[in-house]
Amino acid sequence: MSDLFEDVKKRLSGNARRIVFPEGLDERILKAASDLNKDGLVTPVLVGSKDKIEQKAKESSIDLGGVDIIDPANYGEFDAMVQAFVDRRKGKATEEDAKSILLDENYFGTMLVYMNKADGLVSGAAHSTADTVRPALQIIKTKEGIKKTSGVFIMVRGEEKYVFADCAINIAPNSQDLAEIAIASADTAKLFDIDPRVAMLSFSTKGSAKSEETEKVSEAVKVAKELAPNLTLDGEFQFDAAFVPSVAEKKAPDSDIKGDANVFVFPGLEAGNIGYKIAQRLGGLDAVGPILQGLNKPVNDLSRGCSAEDAYKLALITAAQSI
Repeated sequence: MSDLFEDVKKRLSGNARRIVFPEGLDERILKAASDLNKDGLVTPVLVGSKDKIEQKAKESSIDLGGVDIIDPANYGEFDAMVQAFVDRRKGKATEEDAKSILLDENYFGTMLVYMNKADGLVSGAAHSTADTVRPALQIIKTKEGIKKTSGVFIMVRGEEKYVFADCAINIAPNSQDLAEIAIASADTAKLFDIDPRVAMLSFSTKGSAKSEETEKVSEAVKVAKELAPNLTLDGEFQFDAAFVPSVAEKKAPDSDIKGDANVFVFPGLEAGNIGYKIAQRLGGLDAVGPILQGLNKPVNDLSRGCSAEDAYKLALITAAQSI
């Protein structure tokens, strides 16, 4: 795991990014912000009442010296933010709506990113995934050519690094969705110095079974190859055919993937979520994420059971995504 983050830290060295934490009253977030500030790789921005945040830090013996704290209720550029929000929502929010909505820490923090006052956002320690992702989808929106955001885990064991997608967001992706997830996941892989070799997973290998489910994945392979012809990608594969060279030789001898895939795209959230947890709990791999991808600017979601170290690491990843 340390090697993974050493690579990220090198990328950030001398290139500190401003990362917003909307949950400024959470002790884990305060600890992460303090550590990030000391290390100088990320400039943390806490959202909330300055007095309350400083009081909470004092009670928890956390040093916030030099950490930027922004209170939505006393923000000097609040009127400009309201106008920018109204413009961005294109008739879906009035000025009065905006003034109320932007007092919500997640919406406020997301607007700081949208207005280039910060480079990315990390939330979720005290909020649901929906509370974190909804403002991002409404304000930052997905990149051109991508209809949906998706969530990946970087799975790490010693020198081994893999990307598992989508394990967090899309319950039943269609072929187009899977193709977009595959391409976005390849880009995320490169962020961690993984040369992407993408396997689209199923319970069938190259037509060994026929059903709507397998044909959905097979169609996704075609779409992805049209969208990214230079990407090493193939399917549909059972996991062993994607990962074990001797099995690949038997089941898919003509494929560009020779049992050496390192980016695995699951056919649906059910399989993806179960798959990464089995790899984590039975296989002993560390799971870093979920890392959200496909957005114009990085926003990432913590688990509500996260530690201060989790928040620290996800902030580093978010900062790296913003470069």
